[in-house]
Amino acid sequence: MYYITKRLEIAGCHRLQLNYESKCSQMHGHNWIVTVHCRAAELNENGMVCDFTQIKQRIQTALDHKNFNDVLPFNPTAENIARWICDQTPNCYRVDVVESEGNLATYVSDEEI
Repeated sequence: MYYITKRLEIAGCHRLQLNYESKCSQMHGHNWIVTVHCRAAELNENGMVCDFTQIKQRIQTALDHKNFNDVLPFNPTAENIARWICDQTPNCYRVDVVESEGNLATYVSDEEI
């Protein structure tokens, strides 16, 4: 099995739709640290699990310097963002999203390769 990890930073804002009172219901921003983990039993025709540049472009094009409420079709919690990134990235099985120091959300896919 081959594994790669891509770490990148994106800037974005969101406001959470919550069923309780919270300051996070107001628009606010973060410099998000996203770590994407991919794996493959065999390398592609280019000798890669997945191209690091393509992972970065896919995520940054969709999210960097954007209002996540405008570009994502769900409540943009760190947990939901982690799953969305995993679903958008070929061969991805895990995504870690840090929205601020000390706050980490992880999504791990249960799909088999």
